[in-house]
Amino acid sequence: MTSAPTRERKPPWFKAPFPSGERFGHIKDLLRAQSLHTVCEEARCPNIGECFNDGTATFMILGDICTRACGYCAVHSGRPAEGPDPLEPLRLAQTVAALELDYAVITSVNRDDLDDGGASAFAACIRAVHHARPTCDVEVLIPDFMGNVEALRAVLDAGPVVLNHNTETVPRLYRGVRSKGDYQRTLDLFRHARELAPGVPRKTGIMLGLGETAAELEAVFDDLREAGVTLLTLGQYLRPTPKHLPVVDYVHPDEFARLREVALGLGFHHVESGPLVRSSYHARAQAQTA
Repeated sequence: MTSAPTRERKPPWFKAPFPSGERFGHIKDLLRAQSLHTVCEEARCPNIGECFNDGTATFMILGDICTRACGYCAVHSGRPAEGPDPLEPLRLAQTVAALELDYAVITSVNRDDLDDGGASAFAACIRAVHHARPTCDVEVLIPDFMGNVEALRAVLDAGPVVLNHNTETVPRLYRGVRSKGDYQRTLDLFRHARELAPGVPRKTGIMLGLGETAAELEAVFDDLREAGVTLLTLGQYLRPTPKHLPVVDYVHPDEFARLREVALGLGFHHVESGPLVRSSYHARAQAQTA
């Protein structure tokens, strides 16, 4: 039985509208009919209503069971019983076409049980979307593939318009937040991506409120710029259930605004920064800036 979301008291500036609306319901129904998952639902994103009603969604491929158990994430963890669904790229592409999307984001759970970490599935989905809806650009939000450079090459060769991989937090907190993640592996992923496909913008996201300091964040900004990242999202961490990491503090909107200016001053091309911001928030606008 899944635990209910925690009812922590949030500050007055932290409000998300209740998801509703005709298009919200239509997209949810279509996703269920096609047996597709979205990270919007699985990770309980506070912007789900805004994005669905705007006709956008972040599709989550390779099932809904993650082989890692990160301390912040609401996605179920375990060992998937089945391999990739060979028909998933087709179903995803048909859904993108039915929704008449011009921009789609594709992400996945971690699949460390697969030799390529699921990279071939990403590539197949990108190509299927391009075939079914030639006018649709595809952004990918990928796992680290355990540092497999050939897996990364396979994704980039399929032609995404943006390569996104979340840094999530500062190095000091990695062990508790991302027990199977590695900060240097994340930076190396961006460096390899720059070498393999220099024309594809690189993007990352960081959660605030886990106990990081401003100095640590700014040091990460420096590292990311050195690794070639040009697009950045900064958002407030929310505790999905009592079993997950607690919120250390709720960062004030003024601090989000300050950090945005710091990041822009370091050369990031576009920065989304605010309490409700998530990795795919205003993704199309970021891609157009890049």
